[in-house]
Amino acid sequence: MSTQTTASVSTHILDTSIGRPAEGVAVELSVRDADGDWVAHGASKTDADGRCKDLPALPEGTAHVRLNFEVESYFAHRQLHTDKQISDKQAEEQQDAPRARDSGVFFPEVTIVFAVTPGEHYHVPLLLNPFGYSVYRGS
Repeated sequence: MSTQTTASVSTHILDTSIGRPAEGVAVELSVRDADGDWVAHGASKTDADGRCKDLPALPEGTAHVRLNFEVESYFAHRQLHTDKQISDKQAEEQQDAPRARDSGVFFPEVTIVFAVTPGEHYHVPLLLNPFGYSVYRGS
């Protein structure tokens, strides 16, 4: 039995549309305070493996946690990279337009709220594609 009084959180993102980790996605960690308000507690970006390894331990007494994934800019960046591979001329023309709105992503952000128990570790993987996502408690 654990004697820790805090919980910890980690996450990673797999872009299922390309079968690869999603690198560079901004992730914000928030905790619900005693008044029921959300308070920012940490932030990170996914690394080349799609992982956030540096999220801080949760404050003592935390019962609810929120992870917010900013995925629209990830898909916009990925689209720009794809455009450059198509052809230099086509990419030049397409770069003139705002790419975030042209990214083709249906969910511009993904917010996951979950309950935690002191002393436990919570790994929350996000399986992502431009038109959907799935999340679960990993190990």
